[in-house]
Amino acid sequence: MKVKKQKKLIGGKRLNRSYGGDAFIFTLLTVFGIFFAFPLVFNINHAFKPMNEIFLFPPNIFVRNPTFNNFQDLFIMMSKSWVTFSRYIFNTVFITVAGTVGLIVIASMGAFVVSKYKFPGSKIFFQGVIITLMFSGAVTQIPLYLVMARFGWIDTYLSVIFPAFAMPMGFFLLRQFIDTIPDTLLEAATIDGAKEFGIFIWIILPLIKPAWLTVMIFSVQNLWNARASTFIYSEQLKTLPFALSQIVVTGVARQGVGAAVGLFVMIVPLVMFMLAQSNVLQTMANSGIKE
Repeated sequence: MKVKKQKKLIGGKRLNRSYGGDAFIFTLLTVFGIFFAFPLVFNINHAFKPMNEIFLFPPNIFVRNPTFNNFQDLFIMMSKSWVTFSRYIFNTVFITVAGTVGLIVIASMGAFVVSKYKFPGSKIFFQGVIITLMFSGAVTQIPLYLVMARFGWIDTYLSVIFPAFAMPMGFFLLRQFIDTIPDTLLEAATIDGAKEFGIFIWIILPLIKPAWLTVMIFSVQNLWNARASTFIYSEQLKTLPFALSQIVVTGVARQGVGAAVGLFVMIVPLVMFMLAQSNVLQTMANSGIKE
């Protein structure tokens, strides 16, 4: 009978698994990694392809003669618009930053109260948040439009920023992460004279940093790619993805520019995820752990 060797891991934990099992897991993860990375690699190479390679069939995954002509054509087209390119960038950056900051502040404060303070209806409230996770954005578009119209926020930044504060996934992840914080730690802080707001600022927020960084990534991804065409009609208030999408639909001749548009839109969420991916993994690992 073959005895499997135990190998010591970081943190003092031991994993009872054979070298053959490690090789299988490594191979499986490599295959899945290549599979999921394929669209990203293809889009990056596609943006630098000249026109003759873009229409090549079967298409090449890697560019043979890289060029920046697609990006030059993109900026030339945007410079001819009566609304400057910098205005579209400002609109998108402002909406993304305001919506993300508001979401983190409101969701973390609400998650702290629901997690550590038991009040009548707290469980029902959290169950309601979980139920909202089952609904897609298309289901809530009409009610959301009616609410924004009643407030008079149509064709303003608030019509996009304010709904971003109520992302159920952000509240859920933050609440689950706060559940892992021992109550004894908060009780000790209270005995030392700390107030509720001080406990939230100086204890809760630093301890849940991986969680709110994860929520920040999700929020930036949603808001940066938001076209907001349902709520914003003024050209000076439109977002960058909406302005770039109008270029793509102009025809086949703009396929090179369209490839550059796709790379330009996805670069910001991609960079943010690369910088904070360890925090995302830690949040997902701790989201179901209770004290």
